[in-house]
Amino acid sequence: MPQEYTNGLSSYADYLQWDEDVRCEAFDGVIVNMTPSPTPGHQEIQLELSVEFGAFLRGKACKFFTAPLDVCLFATSETSNEEINNWVQPDLMIVCDPKKIDEKRIIGAPDLVIEILSPATARTDRLTKYNKYEEAGVKEYWIVDPHHETVEVFVLQDQSFERADVFTKSDAVKVSLFPDFEVQLNKIFP
Repeated sequence: MPQEYTNGLSSYADYLQWDEDVRCEAFDGVIVNMTPSPTPGHQEIQLELSVEFGAFLRGKACKFFTAPLDVCLFATSETSNEEINNWVQPDLMIVCDPKKIDEKRIIGAPDLVIEILSPATARTDRLTKYNKYEEAGVKEYWIVDPHHETVEVFVLQDQSFERADVFTKSDAVKVSLFPDFEVQLNKIFP
């Protein structure tokens, strides 16, 4: 990331002024550069999850999105861009409240977020994003580990994430938001 983008704390208004090819996230105004392009394995898992969720959600009120798409976690439609200092670009997400879907971004916490780990993002996904998603009120958070072929599912209970379970390639994951939907992980991991 160019040096001029990393001095001091930044707001979403600052970010919108930068070159379009600059991709980053921010936690309390501290900019975190997005890693290089995802690997083919990461992309394959993302595609397979997109197929499963996209097919299930077709024609339903909840909407499914993939990165890159900015999510201003703690914002509302009244929050100015200068006041926003936390934004992320989750790998995958579901948003059920149409008021959160802006023309250019998501405003507020998605209902479900999925992050696919890579060596460069594992710490951020497991710690920083976990805590921010919990604080923002994300109802369900999946951490997909391509190396170990596992999915950890966390469900928000009384404003705190509780780990529902760790699932392996031979399991089916029930999606707490949709009791009639489950994802067969043998379709997800190549």
